[in-house]
Amino acid sequence: MSDARISDGSGSPPRYRSVFSPSRGRERRDNFEAYWNYTLARDGAILEVERDLERKKALVAAFRAHPVRSRAPLPDPARFYENCVHLRADARRLDRKTLFFTFLYKFARHEWVGISAAWDETPTIGASRTVKRRISRYHLCEEFCHLRLFDEMFRTFHLDHVEWVPLGKWMGRLYRVFPHVPGPLMAPAAFVTELMGLMFYLHIDRRLDDLLADEPEARGRLRELLREIMTDEMSHVGQRRNFLGPLGVRVARGLVAPMVRMFCRDLPEVRHLFDVDRLVSDARGFDYSTMAPAVLEQGWVPSYLKPPGAA
Repeated sequence: MSDARISDGSGSPPRYRSVFSPSRGRERRDNFEAYWNYTLARDGAILEVERDLERKKALVAAFRAHPVRSRAPLPDPARFYENCVHLRADARRLDRKTLFFTFLYKFARHEWVGISAAWDETPTIGASRTVKRRISRYHLCEEFCHLRLFDEMFRTFHLDHVEWVPLGKWMGRLYRVFPHVPGPLMAPAAFVTELMGLMFYLHIDRRLDDLLADEPEARGRLRELLREIMTDEMSHVGQRRNFLGPLGVRVARGLVAPMVRMFCRDLPEVRHLFDVDRLVSDARGFDYSTMAPAVLEQGWVPSYLKPPGAA
């Protein structure tokens, strides 16, 4: 049974605590071990040479062995390839599906650049002496798995020639510097990055019925792929929350609005697809009660953010 369904006696499930709620140091330390055990059970052995995980590799293989394809390609697939790296067209004149997929490419591209920059700076599993270090390496492999899931999303809509292109000089340099920032300074920003990613996934999920109303089978596959990533991202939010003491929590809360807005400025499609103000408010007010039960059942939540009495 999902934690979200545990009743408080009033007939409605109790809410999880805000991700910005206080926590004790011992609780956070214990939760690193809990998260590590959870993620190993979920995704299996790390395949470092392949930048892959045992169970994620099998999952992607299963998706590829049983592909789902939209009934029709995008109205003009060339428009996607012309605009996915840089939005050259007037966004108001692009059809909604093409606009959505150019956004999705840019969003996933940020993830690819970030994890590629961090990979060479992160110790291997064999060289990692602490649970935190092992989690970091494993986490990067998980993100590389997400790119394979994104690739399958594009293929679902007949976009079979997607290539990941480096970001511009300024953003690329920022991602290369990020792994070298001292842990206490990096922790609030890293937490907000994960929280921001989860907010985007939630908002994408809400828009799929509208954007892909004429493609029910392909939409179902896209949602299946998305929720696999979303479950990981939800768990990453909790894992990154473990790094934050009282000061870090205050700093992170203050970073939410500027970081979300800065990220959105680099993705011009966002304002045509989503409500940026709501992305900010949802991130600042987030607790796990808003997650779909199916995602909660598969994901991981720190013990100190669960409802009272939850296991």
